[in-house]
Amino acid sequence: MSPPRFLADEDLRFEIVLATRRLEPSLEFLSVVEEGLSGKNDLEILEYARENDLLLVSHDVNTMKATAEECIRSGKGTAGLFLVPQSRRTRPVSECLVMIWAASQAGEWRDRIVYLP
Repeated sequence: MSPPRFLADEDLRFEIVLATRRLEPSLEFLSVVEEGLSGKNDLEILEYARENDLLLVSHDVNTMKATAEECIRSGKGTAGLFLVPQSRRTRPVSECLVMIWAASQAGEWRDRIVYLP
């Protein structure tokens, strides 16, 4: 198994990505924008994340959650989805992601939808 790798959805505040990278420079936290996936729909983003073993981190607690649930029901599955309400402060979210990275393996999050922190 491998350590978790993360993908920031297009709607995730980029300051969360930057803060997480600063807290743990060896952690891999890509973004939809950096990967050239801007404008892709939720299903395409979830499929990209699954195909690349990336845990998706998103503020989209409505449509992304519903799309992930459908992927799981249909048997396609997900690599894992972390939902972060917009009101959450950056530091606690970043610390939580670093803790997940340090204390778990990527496969443990398959087909799971988790609210942070």
